[in-house]
Amino acid sequence: MTTQYPTNEDIIRAAKRNLTQAGWDYLVGGTESETSMRRNRASFDVKGFRPRVLVDVSTLDTSTTILGFPTKIPVMLAPIGGLVRIHPQGPVEAAKAASEFGVIQTLSSVSGTELEEVASQNDQAKFFQMYIQGDWDWIKKLLDRVNKAGFKGLALTVDNARYSLRERPIRYGTTPQGLSPRTPGPGAAATWELMSKIKEYSGLPFMVKGIATKEDARLAVDHGVDVVWVSNHGGRGLDHGMGTLDMLEEIAPEINGEAEIVADGSILRGSDVVKAISLGANMVTIGKLQGWGLAADGHQGLLRVLNILEEEIISAMALLGVTSVKGLNPSYIRSAQPVTPPHEFSSWVNMPENRIV
Repeated sequence: MTTQYPTNEDIIRAAKRNLTQAGWDYLVGGTESETSMRRNRASFDVKGFRPRVLVDVSTLDTSTTILGFPTKIPVMLAPIGGLVRIHPQGPVEAAKAASEFGVIQTLSSVSGTELEEVASQNDQAKFFQMYIQGDWDWIKKLLDRVNKAGFKGLALTVDNARYSLRERPIRYGTTPQGLSPRTPGPGAAATWELMSKIKEYSGLPFMVKGIATKEDARLAVDHGVDVVWVSNHGGRGLDHGMGTLDMLEEIAPEINGEAEIVADGSILRGSDVVKAISLGANMVTIGKLQGWGLAADGHQGLLRVLNILEEEIISAMALLGVTSVKGLNPSYIRSAQPVTPPHEFSSWVNMPENRIV
């Protein structure tokens, strides 16, 4: 594993050097005013810790499970569409890092690499994320491939009925051809009934990704999903949405253990992971951090990202007085005042609030 990056800030700077401006903006940007993206970050920044002391933390356990599959830390690799824009072998390099470190990769159906090639590089349990891009015959053929390749869970993304206005790619002319709010794709007609049909046909543990309200969380549970994935698409879907932890705090009590919960959106530090787990998530996913690690140094860069996250999680748990992930709960969290304006680099004190670092 590479040790030339002391912190994830160093990873980010290396990623910026290696990416084109278009590639960089694709990775770090959001939709329109990027308010949803910044609210994701703000939702973490307005939460503080309530540590307990004189607890024996000489032994800590950061491991957990999702859908019964073990992970070294409560972090999965988020599905990233067009990951080959970040690294030519990005999906395969991410698979190698997930397998070596001991976390679960969720492969996007639009990652840019054939799913069979990625699956062959990962000995760990792996999940597949699906966008609806065709008719029922297209869906069945894709799901047959997913099962044959050995994926252990299926996530259906449901918050992308139409493509949003992502102004950074628009400026560089890098928006994928044919994608526009004016041109609805097959996913625009998706319903709960189609979701249930996909769930039943796949035969896999099922996750519905893109739940932002307790009403839809309840519908998901009533339709028998195994995992409610709390997400606003990383701020790349609806602008002016609510932040990650705001959605989670609304949804977790509604579900109340009837399904597992995954959360994503601006999770950039181990302390963010601990906050999300404390407030009801079983697992979180990383997107930007994953992309920065891959852009910096392929799977070795991503391994370094994961190791730093693990150290940050250990530090936060130990200083909170918590010895295992299962011991995290809302009593360790309270509201607090933010100290920096929220933006994509506000987790690192030396990073400027701009797009060129």
